[in-house]
Amino acid sequence: MEELRNKKAFICDMDGVIYHGNRLLPGAKLFVDWLTAEGKPYLFLTNASERSPRELHEKLARLGVDVPTENFYTSALATAAFLASQCPGGSAYVIGEAGLINALYDVGFTMNDVNPDYVIVGESRNYNLDTLEHAVNLVLKGAKLIGTNPDLTGPVEKGITPATGALISPIELATGSKAYFVGKPNPLMMRHARRRLDTRREETVIVGDRMDTDVLSGIEAGLETVLVLSGVSTRETMNKFAYRPNYVLDGVGDIVGTSAK
Repeated sequence: MEELRNKKAFICDMDGVIYHGNRLLPGAKLFVDWLTAEGKPYLFLTNASERSPRELHEKLARLGVDVPTENFYTSALATAAFLASQCPGGSAYVIGEAGLINALYDVGFTMNDVNPDYVIVGESRNYNLDTLEHAVNLVLKGAKLIGTNPDLTGPVEKGITPATGALISPIELATGSKAYFVGKPNPLMMRHARRRLDTRREETVIVGDRMDTDVLSGIEAGLETVLVLSGVSTRETMNKFAYRPNYVLDGVGDIVGTSAK
C-alpha cells in the first residue's frame, strides 16, 4: 500500500468511486484532501457524459469536496475532440444531455435531425421510442453511429441504471451497424488523461469501480490499477475476467488509511 501512496499521479473514476447519485461515498473527501495536501496531480476521468466539468465541480462542491474544474475530463469532451478531428464542422443528431451537446457546440458541431454526419448517444433522460426510432432511420440513411462510452450500467443510489452501452444497443440491432465508443477503455481517453497530467506511465495509477472499463483501460495503457468495490464490480464478478487489478480495495479511503483487503 505504501508503494501505491507513493505514486506521483492519480487518474480516478467518479460514479461508484467518489459518489453514488447525490451521495458522497465513504472516504472520498479524505482521498481528495490527501491528493491536494500531497500536491499530487490528479484527474477525474469519467465515462459519464451528462455533465460538463463546471457542473461536476459544482456537484462535488455541494457534497463538500472542492475539485477545480480543470481536474475533470469526460467522455463527452473526448467524443467532441475525436469528432472535431474526424469531421471538422460536422453535424449530429444527439441523444444525450447538456454536457454532451455543449461539448459538441464548443468544437464547432451543429445539431441536425434531418441528415446529420453522426448519430451520437450518451446517457439521457430523454431517451424514448420516438428518439430511438428517429436515430435508427438516420443511421439507415447513412449517419455514422457513435457512443460516448460502452458502459452497460452505472451505479445510482437505488442500485443500477442502464447506461450508454445499453441505450445504444437497440440502434445497433435494428440497423446492423456497430457503434464506435470513445470513452474508456478506448485508449483515446487515456491519452488525453496522460497529456493533461504530464506524467510517465510508471508514475501514474488509475482508480475505478469497473473491471471492463477502468481496470482494462489501465492495463492496456501500462498503468497500475486499483479496483474499488464501492460501485459496479464485486469480488465475484472480478473473477470472471482474464485480467486482474494490482490492488482491490473497499473504497478510495483505503488508499489513504488502511491496507488492501
